[in-house]
Amino acid sequence: MTDTVKTASEAEPLVDQPRSSALLTIIVLCFGGMSVALTQTLVIPIQIELPGLLHAAPADAAWVVTSTLLAAAVTMPIAGRLGDMFGKQRVLVVSALLLLAGSLVCALSGSLAPVLVGRTLQGLAMGFIPVGISLMREVVPPAMATTAVAAMSATLGVGGAIGLPLSAWIADAFDWHGLFWVASAFALVVLLGVWLAVPHVHDEHPGRLDVVGGVGLAVGLVATLLGVSKGNSWGWGSTETIGCLVGGVVVLLVWGWYELRQDEPLCDLRVTARRPVLLTNLAAILIGFGMMAQAIVLPQLLQMPDATGYGLGQSLLAAGLWLAPGGLMMLAFAPVSAHIMRRYGAKYALALGAFVLGGGYLLSFFLMDAPWQIAVAGVVCSAGVGIGYAAMPTLIMDAVPMHEAGSAVGINALMRSVGTTVASAVMAAILTGQTTLLGGVEIPAEGAFRTCFMVATVAAVVGALVALTIPRAEKAPA
Repeated sequence: MTDTVKTASEAEPLVDQPRSSALLTIIVLCFGGMSVALTQTLVIPIQIELPGLLHAAPADAAWVVTSTLLAAAVTMPIAGRLGDMFGKQRVLVVSALLLLAGSLVCALSGSLAPVLVGRTLQGLAMGFIPVGISLMREVVPPAMATTAVAAMSATLGVGGAIGLPLSAWIADAFDWHGLFWVASAFALVVLLGVWLAVPHVHDEHPGRLDVVGGVGLAVGLVATLLGVSKGNSWGWGSTETIGCLVGGVVVLLVWGWYELRQDEPLCDLRVTARRPVLLTNLAAILIGFGMMAQAIVLPQLLQMPDATGYGLGQSLLAAGLWLAPGGLMMLAFAPVSAHIMRRYGAKYALALGAFVLGGGYLLSFFLMDAPWQIAVAGVVCSAGVGIGYAAMPTLIMDAVPMHEAGSAVGINALMRSVGTTVASAVMAAILTGQTTLLGGVEIPAEGAFRTCFMVATVAAVVGALVALTIPRAEKAPA
C-alpha cells in the first residue's frame, strides 16, 4: 500500500451529518445488526420440537439451524465485497429485504422445505453486519466513529445473546410462528430505518464481480463448516464428515490459488495476509470460539436437573433470563472498548477483552453452585466479548484501503463464525464424551462442564496473546 492510499480508518466521512442525525444513523444500524444476529438463536427454544412441528425426521429438522449458520458464513465476505463495489447503503437495503422475506416465509410455513428456504434467507441477511460496520466510517462524524463502530460490532454478540430469552418467552407464550412474525416486524423496521435514516452516499468502487470466486468460496466454506458442525452426529470418522472436511479444504486451497491470479478478486488475499489483518482474524477465531462456548455450555448447566447434584434445574425461559444481562453487557462495554482504543490502541482493547473473557470462564470453573453464580460468570464473559468484538473492525480498517473495507470486515466476521462453529463441535464432543447416567439416560457429567470451561479459558488467553503480537502501536482514530 503506497503512502497516497488512505486506510479505511483514515478516510474522511463522505457525508457531513449533524450530531442528532448521526446518532439516529448509529441507532438504526445497531438495531439492524442486532435484529439480524438474533436469527442465529431464534429457533433454539423449539429445536427439540421441530421434528413434530415440521413433520420431519430429527436429522432433517436439524437443518433449520444449520442452514442459517452456513448461509451467514458464506454471505459475510461476499456482502462486504458487494458493498465496496455497488455502495454499502444499497447492500444494507437488500440485506434487510432478505431478512424480511426469510422471516415472512417461515411465519407463513408449516413444513420443512419452505422453512429451510426462509431460514437460509435469514442467514444471507447476516451480510448486514460487516457492511454496516464499514459504512459507519463514511457517514458518522470522526468524533463518534470509534464508539459507533464498536457498538455495531458488538451487536454480533448482543443479538445472539438476547435472542435466547426473547425466543423462549415468545415460544412459551404464543404459537411458534410468533417467533418469525416478531422477526418480520423487526426486519420491516430495519428496512424503513436504513432507507430513511441512513445517508445515501456515493461510496461505490465499480469493478468486475468475481462470480467464480464467489461460487468457490461458498462451496469450500459450506463443505468445511458442514463437516465441522455435523461431525458429532455423523461421526468424525464417517465418510460424510471426512469427505466434507477434505473436500472443503481442497476447494478453498484451489480458490485461494485462483484468487491470487485475479486482477479484481472477490477477496484480496494479499491484503488479508498482512500481519495486522492476519493476526486480527486469528484472534477473531479464538474469541469467537470463546463466545460460542458460553452460549452452549452455560444454558445446559442451568437446565441440568437438580437430581444430578450439580445441575441447577432451571427452565429454558429461566435460563435465558439468567443469561440475558450478559447480552446487554456486551453492548454496554462497547463504549468502554472505544475509550481504550482511543487511549491505548485497538490491539490492547482486543487483548483486554480476550483476557476478561478467559477470566469469566475461569470464574465459571469455580462458580457452578447457583444460578446467580452462572449469571455473574456470564456477565464477565460477555463484557470480554463486548470489548474484544468492538476492537476488531478498527484493527482491520486501520490496515486496509477504503475500497477494501467492506470485504476485509466481512472476512473478519467470517472468522468469528468459524470460531463459533468449531466451538459448537468441540463443546458438543466434550459434553457427549464425558457422561453420567440419570434415570437410565446419559447426560453430561460435572467434569464435562469443567473441561469446557478450561478449554474456553485457554482459547481466550491464546487469543489475547495473539492480539498483543499485532504490529500496530499507534492509537486508533477518534
